[in-house]
Formats: sequence, structure tokens, C-alpha cells
Amino acid sequence: MIGSHPNGKAVAWTVEDEEGLSQMIANHDLTVSLLPWMHHILVAKQCIAHRKNMVTTSYVKPEMKAMDAQAKEVGIIILNELGLDPGIDHMSAMRIIDNVHDKGGKIEEFYSICGALPAVEAANNPFKYKFSWSPKGVVMAGNNDGMYLRYGKVHEIPTSDLFKNPLQADFPKVGHLEIYPNRDSLPYVELYGIPETKTMFRGTFRHPGWCESIDAMKAMKLITSDIYDFTGKTYAEMIALLIGEESATDIRQKAAKYLAIKEDSYALDAIEWLGLFENTPMNREKTSAFEITSDAMIAKMELGKNERDMVVMQHVFLASYPDGKQEVIKSSMLDFGTLATDTAIARTVALPAAIGVEMILKGEITETGIHIPVLPGIYNPILDRLEDMNIRMIEQYGLPLSENIQ
Repeated sequence: MIGSHPNGKAVAWTVEDEEGLSQMIANHDLTVSLLPWMHHILVAKQCIAHRKNMVTTSYVKPEMKAMDAQAKEVGIIILNELGLDPGIDHMSAMRIIDNVHDKGGKIEEFYSICGALPAVEAANNPFKYKFSWSPKGVVMAGNNDGMYLRYGKVHEIPTSDLFKNPLQADFPKVGHLEIYPNRDSLPYVELYGIPETKTMFRGTFRHPGWCESIDAMKAMKLITSDIYDFTGKTYAEMIALLIGEESATDIRQKAAKYLAIKEDSYALDAIEWLGLFENTPMNREKTSAFEITSDAMIAKMELGKNERDMVVMQHVFLASYPDGKQEVIKSSMLDFGTLATDTAIARTVALPAAIGVEMILKGEITETGIHIPVLPGIYNPILDRLEDMNIRMIEQYGLPLSENIQ
């Protein structure tokens, strides 16, 4: 990755080596942590100890937020959520929210939806999905709960219902997409400064086929982290065990009965395509169904070197103004990867962080404490620089109310 870059130096390091981490942070002006999110606190503590600024692309967890006073005390900024989602979503949303507020308007409804997907021509399996980022993370995210505000009512979606009844949207140059809730949307009412909104919904885009299939797999306990003893079992026997059947004969028929769906259902086609109805030995012992299922998905669903991925992001606002006028505002981004070089997901996660790093080193960001990029002095320059790199949100104002998410 470093190649012949004169400023690059590769270091073999693991999170257990706190002394090595301390030295690396002490010897540099700024630290970018792209470790798994649970390790950011370890890095942040050392950055505070050495008075070094820090950037991450991950969500701010309560443990990170609790370090705000310490970071301010030593005069550093820990700038988080500076990637795609979270990241570009925050910045592009705030640009429109601030614009509406500057005109004396109110945000009545807000939908923010993002998806890292295979390009349409590469969505050629029953799930209509291929992995262009952390494969285990994609599947594990299917176990989240969801919570959002819509039309003034809070909706709590248990993990068992996460993929049921997805919202629908048609995206230009992509076509029909489905939308399911992305974790807890409620904190963003305060973070975005829109206490007036009656709808706050953050969601994830998927091609049709994903929601129905993952919903069935969840009901069959195929992505649970519970540990079972699968010693000597085939894939079909694993299914039988999970759904409470004594034998694996006619396993697709038994799965259909367990799910109370038709035997020729699309979701069962997808599960069969994965090979989970086969009488093939798994060669596993004590492990979780999640590990087996995600491994099967990774084996068949990786993005090929000659295939493009794409990032699809859209904000939809309903805004109202003192004169009684209402408008729908859309802000949309469609970014494609380039064959055999950069993926769209890599570009859109890494470049915002890189620009933020440069701004901090140049003294263009002077805030201290724990932050996400919702301040105009941070988001405007970063969005402008991204446009120079052909990563841009197309903003449409004055749309009719029929253009709102239905």
C-alpha cells in the first residue's frame, strides 16, 4: 500500500502493544484511526496523553463522547464520523438544513439514505449484492434494531422486523431500490439542529431481493451469534437443527413450512443458491451460524476485480417557510468505482478523512474536543474539495410534494 512513497513507513503492530502505540502517536503530528471501532478509545487516550489531534471515520460511541472535556483541556480535536456514512451524509445534510434555516424555514421531514452496492450490471446474484467493504460487518449489521421518527410518531423496530416492509424509491440511473432503517435515527434531530422536524429517518439502500432474503435467513437463525455444535453436520443438517427438525430430508420444504411461506419463494431460491440446503459436509465444530452463513456469502458474493461498485446516497427534505410555501428538496450522489483500481466505497470513505486531516494540519480547523463534521467551517470546505475530485451531491430545490418519500 505504501509502495515507494517517501513518507510511508510500515510498522507491524497489534492493539496489545500500547507502548508501541504511544511511541507512534508521540512521533507524529496527527493520528488517523481506521481500526475496528472498538479500538478507537485506546487510540484516543494516547492522543490526549500526547496532545495530538485525531481523525476517525467511525460513529461516536458514548465512551468517545465522554472524553470531550479531556480533549478540550489539552487543546486537541478528535474529529469522528468523517467518511461516507457517517460523514458525507452529515455534511451534505447540514448544508441544506442551514440553507433552509437561513431563509427562516423549517425542516418538516428528513430522510437520509445511503447504500454501498454493486453497480446494476454486477448485481447478478439472487441477493443483488456483493461485498465491497467489511463482509462480516455487512451481515452482522442485519442484527441491528432500528428506531426512527415519522409523521410525529416514534417507531421502534426490533431486529426481527428490520427487513420487513421496506420503503421504496426510484433512483436516477439506478432504478428501483428498497430502504430499511439504519440503527437509531433519533439522536440526529439534536445533532442536526432540527427540533421542529416530524420525521427523522436514516436508512440503507438495497437492490430488491436483499431485504426479503435476509429477513428469511434471520427468521431461520442463520445469522445468529449463538454457538452450536455442528460437528459432522452438513449444511442441510445445520438448517434442520436451527429450525427444530429431526432430519434434513426435504429441507427446503421444511424451511418453507417453518417460515410460513411458499416453497417456491424468492428468499428460498437465494438460500439455496448459497448452498445452505446442500448435503455437503461443513467441516465445522462449535461455532455460530453467523460465521458459517457469512463465510458462504463471502465465498460467492465478493465484488470481482472487473466489476464496479457504486455508492448511492440521497437526502429528501420537506421544508416549509413563513409565507406558507412548502418544497421538497433532494440532494443525491451516485459514485461509481473504477475497474481494478479504486472502489467507490474506498474513495468516499477515505477522501473526506484525508481532506479533514489536511485542514487540521494547516490550522484551518481550530475547534477542540469531540466533534463530528456538522459545523459550516468544517463541512463547506470538505464538500467543495470533494467536488474537485468528482464526488458531489446534486441538490434540487423547489420539487413538488409528490417527490417526497412515500
